[in-house]
Amino acid sequence: MGALTSNRFKRHSDSQISSPAAFGYDQIHVSKKLRPSGWASGSVSGVSSVSRLRLYPNQVTPIVREIQAPCVVVRGFGYSCSGNSRAKLDKLGDSGGRMDLFTKYFRAKEDAKGSCRFVSFEKDEEVVEVIEVDDDENDGSAVVESEREDVVNKLGELQDIRDKYRELDVKAEENVGLQPSTSSGAVLELLDGKGLESLSLEPRVDAGLPYHKKLLIESARKHDMRLQRLNFDIKLQEERRALFKQLTPAKKDESKKDEDVLLEPFRPLTEDDEEMVADALSNSSRRKVLVTHDNSNITITGEVLRCLRPGAWLNDEVINLYLELLKEREKKEPKKFLKCHFFNTFFYKKLISGRTGYDYKSVRRWTTQRKLGYSLLECDKIFVPVHKEIHWCLAVINKKEEKFQYLDSLGGVDKQVMRVLAKYFVDEVKDKNGEDIDVTSWQQEYVTDLPNQQNGFDCGVFMIKYADFYSRDIGLCFKQEHMPYFRLRTAKEILRLRAD
Repeated sequence: MGALTSNRFKRHSDSQISSPAAFGYDQIHVSKKLRPSGWASGSVSGVSSVSRLRLYPNQVTPIVREIQAPCVVVRGFGYSCSGNSRAKLDKLGDSGGRMDLFTKYFRAKEDAKGSCRFVSFEKDEEVVEVIEVDDDENDGSAVVESEREDVVNKLGELQDIRDKYRELDVKAEENVGLQPSTSSGAVLELLDGKGLESLSLEPRVDAGLPYHKKLLIESARKHDMRLQRLNFDIKLQEERRALFKQLTPAKKDESKKDEDVLLEPFRPLTEDDEEMVADALSNSSRRKVLVTHDNSNITITGEVLRCLRPGAWLNDEVINLYLELLKEREKKEPKKFLKCHFFNTFFYKKLISGRTGYDYKSVRRWTTQRKLGYSLLECDKIFVPVHKEIHWCLAVINKKEEKFQYLDSLGGVDKQVMRVLAKYFVDEVKDKNGEDIDVTSWQQEYVTDLPNQQNGFDCGVFMIKYADFYSRDIGLCFKQEHMPYFRLRTAKEILRLRAD
């Protein structure tokens, strides 16, 4: 019965405004419409319970359903306000004053409706600038300007507070002489965004400095951090480079390599080598067979090797065996030495043994492919020992530089040797390779910039050392004073059957 009596006044409750502002609430959104109370209805029967409730003078506040999630209203999007609701908002705003912000919002929106105004705020510490793109419509500008003024005023007040705190800090420093520990200094650091620095246990170096110097010190600290990162990157790259060097095979420096090449012909003998050579050159070893070279079928006895003692002339056996060792050295290390051919001491005598002073047929079989394994045309240099009764010289067919060279430790000249070797090389290439080679343009050089002997018995040592250094492709960087050492070194290499 009570429910029927309540439903009788339903249309009266529909006419009531269910706005939360009517009950003193500031909520913008209510998710459910409120049920009307019985006191707002019209005439009611006196005998009903509803009529008795109307006699109470106190107003009963309706229970509003709680908002489950915040409702964010984005300015300028997704909401429209009709003229009827605009009038109601004006009435509410004029009466209570509690909906000023809410009313301003809808007023500005209604005024700006139909126009497109883009407003952006660029905030750089204390400056707020309003940039208007569309200048055709001026509706609603008063509201935007008022909001901008409010923001500027608040920022100005904040700046005034900062200035006051700075003044208090300066006064405290002048009175105490230390960094202020009052709450004003702490608040100032918090306002400046440096609250965490005040919590540090380390004393601040920039205490008491002007603000611009503090900014400079802070910039320097950031710069130091960047330098630290760069130093870390540099150390990392150095470690990578060192690791890469460990993983890759080490390459000799060119200067170091050249130095080793120049020092190699002058390596001092060890004590064992000196003892071995001294024993081989002694009188007790004169009749002993010291070594035998199988490829050349040369046997060296103690008597033959004694020609390497100081003041003695070199004989054919020692010279020929040493030249054979030089050839074997090049075969073992072809990258270190030039490709050369070494004739023995009998070749030139055989070549000029004919009636006309030239006989190619007598030496034609000396250089067959089967015997040598290569042709003379493939060689860079060809060495020819020349013996003149009591003196040794060296002739060179230098194919690498296209020249014929003659080296005499006494500075002599022999044009016949040049003519004979030029004709021989042409005949040899024609016979072995079937090619016609023109050597008329080749240079005939009598080498003058070379070490000269200062006595009458070291010519043989000079000759074999010319061949040794030229096969290394280095200059003739020795002198007369090196001859005693070269005699001992040659004896050691013959005894070991290995040229170093």
